[in-house]
Order: sequence, then C-alpha cells, then structure tokens
Amino acid sequence: MPGARRSLASPVVSGVLCPCGSPRAGPATPASEAGGRSLCGGPEHRRLHTLFQKLDVNRDGALCVHDLAVGLGQLGLHRTERDLWKIVKAGDKDLDGQLDFEEFVHYLQDHEKKLRLVFKSLDKKNDGRIDAQEIMQSLRDLGVKISEQQAEKILKSMDKNGTMTIDWNEWRDYHLLHPVENIPEIILYWKHSTIFDVGENLTVPDEFTVEERQTGMWWRHLVAGGGAGAVSRTCTAPLDRLKVLMQVHASRSNNMCIVGGFTHMIREGGPKSLWRGNGINVLKIAPESAIKFMAYEQIKRFIGTDQEMLGIHERLVAGSLAGVIAQSSIYPMEVLKTRMALRKTGQYSGMLDCAKNILSKEGMAAFYKGYIPNMLGIIPYAGIDLAVYETLKNTWLQRYAVNSADPGVFVLLACGTISSTCGQLASYPLALVRTRMQAQASVEGAPEVTMRGLFKHILKTEGAFGLYRGLAPNFMKVIPAVSISYVVYENLKMTLGVQSR
Repeated sequence: MPGARRSLASPVVSGVLCPCGSPRAGPATPASEAGGRSLCGGPEHRRLHTLFQKLDVNRDGALCVHDLAVGLGQLGLHRTERDLWKIVKAGDKDLDGQLDFEEFVHYLQDHEKKLRLVFKSLDKKNDGRIDAQEIMQSLRDLGVKISEQQAEKILKSMDKNGTMTIDWNEWRDYHLLHPVENIPEIILYWKHSTIFDVGENLTVPDEFTVEERQTGMWWRHLVAGGGAGAVSRTCTAPLDRLKVLMQVHASRSNNMCIVGGFTHMIREGGPKSLWRGNGINVLKIAPESAIKFMAYEQIKRFIGTDQEMLGIHERLVAGSLAGVIAQSSIYPMEVLKTRMALRKTGQYSGMLDCAKNILSKEGMAAFYKGYIPNMLGIIPYAGIDLAVYETLKNTWLQRYAVNSADPGVFVLLACGTISSTCGQLASYPLALVRTRMQAQASVEGAPEVTMRGLFKHILKTEGAFGLYRGLAPNFMKVIPAVSISYVVYENLKMTLGVQSR
C-alpha cells in the first residue's frame, strides 16, 4: 500500500494497521506471549499480533479495559470507557473479563464484517470510496440534514491523505476497536414483528429508522402488517379453531385427531363453521398493534435511550411491557374470540350477542378469565422468539452478508418461522391453560378455576403431554401463516408506497 494512503493519527498506527505485507513493528513474538495461542504466520495474523502486543501494556497476554484505554491512547485513538467495556463484552467468550489473542482476533474479524456493511451502504456510487456528497445523502436518508461544509469536516476527520475521499482501509482503520451499532440497513431489511403474523401478537415490536419515522413510513409499515395479519389469520382460521377445540375438549378419554376434528366441525355447523371466532381475531389486530407500538415508544423514552436500535435486553423489557399493556387493553376480545370459536350452531347471533350473554350471566370478571397465564406467557414467547431471531440474524450477517444486509425472502421466512415456532413451544402450556380458563363459563356457586389448580389437574389426569394438546394444528399453521403474511405485507407495502431502501 503506497505511503500516501496511510490513514490514522500516527505513523505507529499506520504501520500496525497496514492491511498487506509484513508489519513494520518487527518480528512476531513467540506464541507464549500472545496468551499461548499459535499463529499461522500470515500477513493478517502478523498485523493483528503486532497490534495486540502494542495494546497489551502490562504484557500479561490478555487485554482488559485498562489495557485498551492506555494502548489505544498511545496509538492516538481515544474511546470512552463504555465503548471499551462493549468491546471486551462482545469478544470475551470465556467470560473472564479480558480478551486473549484468539478472542481479540475473532472480535476484530466480526467487527470488520460489520464495518464493511456500513461502508457499502454509504458508498452510493459503488466506486470503493466515500465522498462528502455520499455522506450528506446517507445522513439525509436517516433523517439528518447537514451542510456540505459539515460533511467535509466529517470527511477530513478520517481522510489523512488529503484526497477528500475515504477508501475502505481508511474507513476501517479510523473505526478500529469502536463498537459498530445501529446499522440502518439491518433495521430496514430485518423487520420481524411487523411482517410475520402467526395468530399470536406477543412478539417484541420492530424498530424503525429515523427516516421511516420522519417520513411517516412507520404507520404504512404497521398498516401493511395489520392487513397481512388479517389475511393470514383468515386463511389459517380453520387450523386455529381446531387448535382451540383440541386445547379445551381433547383428553385421554376423548382423543381428538386432526381429521376427526375437522369432520366434527363440518358435521356440526357446515364448512362455514371452520371460521368461527375469526371475525373478532381479525378485528383485534388494529387496536392491539397500535397500543403496543405507542406503549413501546413511550417505554423507550422512559428508559431514557436515544439510540436508533436498542440492545436485545432493552428491547425485551420494553417489548414485554408494551405487550402486557396492549394485551390488558384488548383482553376481553381474547375471551370473546375463544367463546366464539367454541360456540355451537345457534348459540349466539354474533359477537355482541356473545358479549351481552357473558356479561349478564357471568359478570365483568368473566372477560378477564385466564389473564394471569396469558400475561406470564408473554415473557417466554417474546424472549425466546427475539433471542432466536436475533441469533439467526447475526449468524447470517456475520457469515454471509458481504455487500448488503438484505437476507432475501427464503432466509427471512426461515428465520421468522423458526423463531416463532420456538417462542410458541416455550409458552404453549400457559396458552393452553389460558384457553381452558377462558372457555369455562362461570356457574353460580361453583368454585372458581385457578391457574395453579388447572395445571395440577391436567398433569394428574393427562400427564405432561396434556399441556400440549392442539400443538400439531398450531405448528401446521406456522409456515402458511408466515408465508401468507409476508407475501401480503410486501404487496400492501408497494401499494402504500413504502420503499425497501
């Protein structure tokens, strides 16, 4: 690499960070000085080994926060203590609070992949360089307007050769050991909760970029997601009703199978009866989604974060609380949905008649039957769904993302299906107990059924398997539900004028 293209604050750093050829800092130290790890001897390993030695100020073969602070300071790179802790936490695989050489190398390799994604998204002309106009355009896409002078100031902070452009090596070297977060492209392409609807709205809400918020695209995403959910739920309603029937009525003595369940429903009420309870299930999408989104945004402000993308733990807390608020607001509709799905021909004339009947015979408390297991089910569902989706997403980004964070249709569908399935599997026993509690009409003078009592009764009479009645039709609807909601979402998004980029 020509001398004119050295890119960092000091000649020492430029030498250490030279991406090709031998490092300037002299011969490599024996493996014992690098935490006992052997080196392959290649230019990249020699470069990283030399850098590791320079950062390891106390020469103990491992980098702690103090080492990074002092070492990077000597190289002319200053990071906050919070950033340094993020670096150690991200790379510390054995959880000893420091990075040995192997952990350091793995961290930097993953880090450079993320940096390359950001660089590619900024390089609008695809010429391998970023200029002031591209910086202005990229920030404008995120809802931040800056002048050309401000863009040039940003450029000069990274451009050390006076060309007023930044190449990949200059970009990478400037952002050395700085946590990469909040990649807008990832937010754009990896929406999950908005796109996929499997009949349970318990997932953590999606993030939206600054651009999506300021241009009003966020509400179009939500409308498209709501429409997709309505179509998806309607198409898979027969399987959903079968699941409810099996949850409530199936037992060891009444072993209801899928074919037998469908046959029973058609004989009792004709083909139209397969869609009982679907009307209220579709109707509750709009209020639940709107309340959850607004609650999520307010909780984020309460947490006090101004980040574009929250950390996974913050998202889980904010999303779970928003889910509790939304579910609490529309829970009577959940009870109505269960009662409508279980009704016999001619029992109710419609949703309002069902609601009046419950209110007059059982009182207002009947609309909150099963409330506790429902709320408890939010945490395992939302937590596991989010953790699995984020793990699959990050694995794909680290291994396969080269020029774009766009995973393509099949990867997105696979990730959504797997994460939703895992979330449902974890929370299913609570969902079954909730449904049985919702289904039981209150009889005057009869003892109230409790969540604990119902769990004990099911385990005693049916065993652990009894907590998973109806799981087969529930899983059967996941793939068609995810696929249908995705296709409808994409078409509605185009109709509403939402652009993917």
